[in-house]
Amino acid sequence: MGIKAEEIQLGKQYAEKNSVEFEVSARMALFADPIVSAGGEKSTYEIPTYEAIKGVLKSIYWKPTFEWIVDKVRVMNAIKMETRGVKLPKLNGGNDLAYYTYLMDVRYQVKAHFEWNMNRPEYEWDRDQKKHYGIFAKSLIRGGRRDVFLGKHECIADVKPCKFGEGKGAFDETGTIRYGYMYHGISYPDEGYSDESRTNLLLDISDVTMENGIITFKRPEECLHKLIRKGTAKKFQKEKEDANASV
Repeated sequence: MGIKAEEIQLGKQYAEKNSVEFEVSARMALFADPIVSAGGEKSTYEIPTYEAIKGVLKSIYWKPTFEWIVDKVRVMNAIKMETRGVKLPKLNGGNDLAYYTYLMDVRYQVKAHFEWNMNRPEYEWDRDQKKHYGIFAKSLIRGGRRDVFLGKHECIADVKPCKFGEGKGAFDETGTIRYGYMYHGISYPDEGYSDESRTNLLLDISDVTMENGIITFKRPEECLHKLIRKGTAKKFQKEKEDANASV
C-alpha cells in the first residue's frame, strides 16, 4: 500500500470511529507543573500531563474550528529518570547552572478525539469531520505539521499510527497506581466551557489514576480550577479560502 492510500484508509477509520490512535516516543521527556517550576530547577512527573499530550495533537494537526480532547494514554515503557545540568542565561549576562530531572526512553499510546469549538461560530462552515480526520491522518504519517516534543522543546518526539492497546506494555499487570492531584492543563478562553472559563485563564488540577498502564483523563470541565488571570479569546483573521487551501 502506498503512502497516499494509507493516508486515505487511516483518515476513513478515524472519521468512522470519531477517534484517533497513535504512538509518541522520545529519548527524553519533562512533564512539570508550570506554576511550581516557573524558573530554575525542574523535575518531571512520572507520567505525561493532559496538556502535554494535547500539545502533541496540536503539533500534528490543529485548527480553531475544533478542540482536541485527550481520552486515554497508555504507558508502554518502564519509568526511568535522569538528572542533568542545564545552563540558563542570566539577565545581566553569563549563565546559571540548574538541574532538570527528565524521564528517559519514553513511549506512549494515545487515544483522543476532537469536538467542534462552539466558541467559534465564524468557523461553522468548516465543520467537516471527514476532512479534518483525513488531514490529521496525512499529517501523522508525515510526522506532524510542526515539531513534536514532550514537555520541553529539547525533548523532540516521533509520532506514528498505532492501534491503542496493541503490544506489550511495562505496566500491563500492575493494577491501580494512584498519583494524587497533579497539574492537568490550562483552560483558555477560546476553548471555554462556562462563563468563567470564557473570560479567564484557568489552571486545571485533577486526581490521576493509572489502571494497568492506562490513564483515563478527566475532561477540563471536570477538573478543579484555579484562576490565573483574566483573559479573552484570541481573534483569527483568516479567509475561508486560506482554511480550504491544500495541505
